[in-house]
Amino acid sequence: MSTFQAPKGTYDLTPPDSAKFLAVREAISAPLRDSGYGYIETPGFEDVELFARGVGESTDIVTKEMYTLTTKGGAELALRPEGTASVLRAALEANLHKAGNLPVKLWYSGSYYRYERPQKGRYRHFSQVGAEAIGTEDPVLDAELIILADQAYRSLGLRQFRILLNSLGDKECRPVYREALQTYLRDLDLDEETRRRIEINPLRVLDDKRPDVQKQLTEAPKLRDYLCDACKAYHEEVRALLTAAGVVYEDDEKLVRGLDYYTRTTFEFVHDGLGSQSAVGGGGRYDGLSEMIGGPALPSVGWALGVDRTVLALEAEGVELDIPATTSVYAVPLGEEARRALFAVVTELRRAGVAADFAFGGRGLKGAMKSANRSGARYTLVAGERDLAEGVVQLKDMESGEQSAVPLAEVVAELTARLG
Repeated sequence: MSTFQAPKGTYDLTPPDSAKFLAVREAISAPLRDSGYGYIETPGFEDVELFARGVGESTDIVTKEMYTLTTKGGAELALRPEGTASVLRAALEANLHKAGNLPVKLWYSGSYYRYERPQKGRYRHFSQVGAEAIGTEDPVLDAELIILADQAYRSLGLRQFRILLNSLGDKECRPVYREALQTYLRDLDLDEETRRRIEINPLRVLDDKRPDVQKQLTEAPKLRDYLCDACKAYHEEVRALLTAAGVVYEDDEKLVRGLDYYTRTTFEFVHDGLGSQSAVGGGGRYDGLSEMIGGPALPSVGWALGVDRTVLALEAEGVELDIPATTSVYAVPLGEEARRALFAVVTELRRAGVAADFAFGGRGLKGAMKSANRSGARYTLVAGERDLAEGVVQLKDMESGEQSAVPLAEVVAELTARLG
């Protein structure tokens, strides 16, 4: 047992479970790669102000959950609590928006950090795959991203998730609603912290999960009643595109999400098999974020899907992913001469693109064959002094149990042909 353990609220990914996470990342990113999204990677920490301005100073993420640090040079940094602000910052810094091909379509995968009370499905270190389409205001983009996320989840075998959809309006109509909501909220019996939030960002109060708060919000003004004609038309087009694509969604007029930068389309993927932490992903349009962080006007839309929560959702549905064995051929040498000969074969197989492993450490036949079984290899190569004297190795099919002698000089060609 090590003296050290993973910090509270974090987890290690170790084989064989780590293969699930890799498979989920691959499945979520595959539709994006097929739809013109290029990969981007940003640092694990950024200037604190990037998140204070972009995510919002009134959000729990900024006020309570960010890990911050001061460098030896006095700079204030934060471990990234989400991906959008970082990706947009990187795109602006690289002038991707000036390349003449808008929208700039990007996808990313990485770890994010929030100081929260740990529980199942909520960690202080978590993994996400995200996508952003930067620089274009078009309901087709909003629909595309929702459809691609739906496609990714269905490719994994998930069926019991729901898509919640709402519109948050824009800079024209939201201020009118904001004022009406503030007037209503000021008359409620709320704690001091929530009252402060009313003045900074009252929409965040609607996102409060406490039952005593939700009970008082039943008669709150509805944003849909305040949407301007342009926002109504935009939202109806998103809804129509999703319906035409066969994507089922639910209108949720209380859906706000926890970030200040969202405008118009907002959506969330939830899975009822996860208990209180039911959101597996979400996103929306953020037309003003670029200007908030010092860039030009670049209307954009994106989402992030939680890898760890998606794995939990798969487990809740009892979905077993078809994960191929990491090893196709396992070599078992018996004696020093065989070790050199079979290691040369393994090296050649690897160069030919065949996943091959080796019984290291000079173990006996029985122990080495147990390792071969555990590896999941389809074929095992066994050779001893007598085999090498005859110029052959023993090739065993681990599924059928059949074993045959194959000339040493032909074994790589034989295996590559069998494995296709």
